[in-house]
Amino acid sequence: MATLKLEIVTPEAKIYSEDVDMVTLPGIEGELGIYPQHVPLMTQVVSGEIIARKGGQDLHLAVGEGFVEITGDRVAILTDMAMKADDIDEAKAEEARKRAESRLQDKLTDEETASVQAALAHSLAQLHVKRRTRK
Repeated sequence: MATLKLEIVTPEAKIYSEDVDMVTLPGIEGELGIYPQHVPLMTQVVSGEIIARKGGQDLHLAVGEGFVEITGDRVAILTDMAMKADDIDEAKAEEARKRAESRLQDKLTDEETASVQAALAHSLAQLHVKRRTRK
């Protein structure tokens, strides 16, 4: 069976680099499912959940905004945040969500608003992935 090389990189580190059977990711225009031999594509990734299927098992990751380059045998994601479900601290993510929502009530500059909204999106993605995999 053909596989895809999935690579997820943040400014700090390479988070994931393995061959997988399929990838689902949050694209700018909706959820995108990628199998081997996918048509080449480059698009924007939004905050949400990446699911990498390998050998019948699913790996769940929370991801921030970024870009993805897809070729027939490779999915390369460059993002500002990526965390495996097992590495997410739910209490810290919930605290970050509350802090961000509270800050959005303040009078902020456009840059501050964008930064706080990104932090909120990160915490919501982490909470979604953590709670989904806990079941």
